[in-house]
Amino acid sequence: MTESALRTRPSWVALLFFPVVGLIAGVVGWRLGWHLGVDNAVYRSGAVALLHGEPLYDHMALSAEPSWARLPFTYPPTAALLFVPLALVPTQIAWALLGAVSMLLMTWVIKVCVENLPNRPEWLTPVKTATVLGIVLLGLEPVWRTVFLGQINLVLMAMVVLDVLVVGARGSRFGGVLIGVAAAVKLTPLIFVGHLLVTGRRADAARAFATFLLLQGLMYVLIRHDVTQFWGAAVQDPQRIGPIYWAGNQSLNGLVLRLTDNADWSMRVVAPIALALAVPCVLWVRRLHRAGEPVPALLVTAFLGLLASPVSWSHHWVWAVPLVVYLLSRLPSELPERGRARWVALAPVGAVVLVFASCVLLAMRNGKAVEFEWTPLEYVIGSAYLLVPVVAAAILLVRRRRASR
Repeated sequence: MTESALRTRPSWVALLFFPVVGLIAGVVGWRLGWHLGVDNAVYRSGAVALLHGEPLYDHMALSAEPSWARLPFTYPPTAALLFVPLALVPTQIAWALLGAVSMLLMTWVIKVCVENLPNRPEWLTPVKTATVLGIVLLGLEPVWRTVFLGQINLVLMAMVVLDVLVVGARGSRFGGVLIGVAAAVKLTPLIFVGHLLVTGRRADAARAFATFLLLQGLMYVLIRHDVTQFWGAAVQDPQRIGPIYWAGNQSLNGLVLRLTDNADWSMRVVAPIALALAVPCVLWVRRLHRAGEPVPALLVTAFLGLLASPVSWSHHWVWAVPLVVYLLSRLPSELPERGRARWVALAPVGAVVLVFASCVLLAMRNGKAVEFEWTPLEYVIGSAYLLVPVVAAAILLVRRRRASR
């Protein structure tokens, strides 16, 4: 074993600590009947329902759901098919396995992002950064909540990153397929089909959309009733999603709903705003891509999707992880040792980490429609996640203009 491998060995052991603890917690939870991973329990129940021929959308809960996770299955029919591996093990074991995989995939995403950042500081090496941030960024609320709930946000992000930064970058004939699969599990990754188009990967975009449609067709053959129910009713049934005016919905639509006491015309306001944002975002993505900066280009698309989506729960904001990586790459190779210059350099990345690690949304008054009683200051604090990409974009643009002078 080389000296460098020996030096990194303790770091990798530390990195594996949390996934292993999660696996142990899953086994113990299974034996003791703990209630861990409510969303994972719904995923697994959807797979069980598919295997047993139970309708996915006819009722507000599935028969395989435990008493502590009686929630509607809100995902496309294809998701139930892809969740079948979860049905092969008990609920708590499924939660533990998904959590461990999610944490490891987050570390891999960090490594890939660093590798695709040109002109990064010398100290921002892929393995070291992935090891350190793979542990530290577990403290971000979108990350730990994704793991705790048994969500698949980190898995979907990894699929998109793999498709855009690895598979597509190599000119593979399978470019776009993973994005199509991700969109078939949760519809929001469809925005990355647009990203492929904007960055000139038209064939990959076509493959992504074709994959999405083929999976819908496959499910129509297998469970025609469920596909009809989903696209005809369930996909737009607000009762299946829950109160989307809740503070946890960090999208423009969620903000408008809170400002207007849950007005049913909110999306008619949000849609033109989203379109107005999309125009400069498309131009910016194209410019970044042509400049050989695929990571920030991907981040622009991801955050546009989070802002424009009707529902972006706080745990959907796992894209904060590659954002932190990118902001670190903008730091100089040698930071000022002290004084105002050092604080100014560290302020952007520090602010992003503070927002997502502070659990500010959990500290806000929320639930039972108290959001409609917020003060102006509470609206600002309660929109913290929405403000991050807007403020970050403004700071980066100002710095780029100053640097070009």
